[in-house]
Amino acid sequence: MQAEIGVIGGTGLYAMPGFEAEEEAALETPWGAPSEAYVVGRLAGKRVAFLARHGKGHRISPSELNFRANVHGFKQLGVTRIISLSAVGSLKEELRPLDFVIPDQFFDRTRGRDSTFFGDGVVAHIGFSHPICPQMASVMEQACRSAQVTARAGGTYLCMEGPAFSTVAESMIYRTWGMDVIGMTNLQEAKLAREAEICYVTVAMVTDYDCWHPDHDAVTVNQIVATLIRNAENAAKVVAAAVAAVPEERDCKCGSALSHALITDKSRIPPATRKKLELLVGKYLD
Repeated sequence: MQAEIGVIGGTGLYAMPGFEAEEEAALETPWGAPSEAYVVGRLAGKRVAFLARHGKGHRISPSELNFRANVHGFKQLGVTRIISLSAVGSLKEELRPLDFVIPDQFFDRTRGRDSTFFGDGVVAHIGFSHPICPQMASVMEQACRSAQVTARAGGTYLCMEGPAFSTVAESMIYRTWGMDVIGMTNLQEAKLAREAEICYVTVAMVTDYDCWHPDHDAVTVNQIVATLIRNAENAAKVVAAAVAAVPEERDCKCGSALSHALITDKSRIPPATRKKLELLVGKYLD
């Protein structure tokens, strides 16, 4: 069972119009089980694998997500591009609820999350100055236009720990830092996708103004869910348009991110670690 493109999103996204689900893949990885079984099928003539980030029924909190298993599972399926959709709060007046943002930078405010496949005797330092695949960002921007969805290309996604929302003081500080949107999940996905040499792009769907805004100083889950439901139709249109437009060849450097990243002497790599990382680095160690 193989797929070309991976999509990470909320429960029910795999039921989007035009997606022909064929089978579910319940995978095990060296880092445990992913959030849910991958739903593999066809969309716009391409093989696509969908993953409900928080599991069916939204039962896994952002701090509990097994990011390594989720990304490695896509790698096992042969995925070379990941489209990630997530709800975010806006930190700027001009980024309104229902707008989509395609950020090109991240700022990390998480604590102690697993965000690398390496360690246990292998050291690798990937380049991460530009964390989003430029080719996929361009594809997503064009897809938003095609779907007639208001979107902005570029901006910084601040990834916070959660699961509680920000305090007013935190939200105001993030605004002075020049952050654009705030969420709880995408930074780790981006880092691990880069280590797995998978192209990665985020579609950040604005649900609210976070608590800094005088009219949104008490963000509630009910408000966010209501906006998410309205965003779902747009998200389905954008993903379908993007999948259809993804070119066969990659013109970015994502596919060779590890070519100069491994620093450990090959002869000193523990056999167990080498086996664990075979899918990711085997071609560089043979």
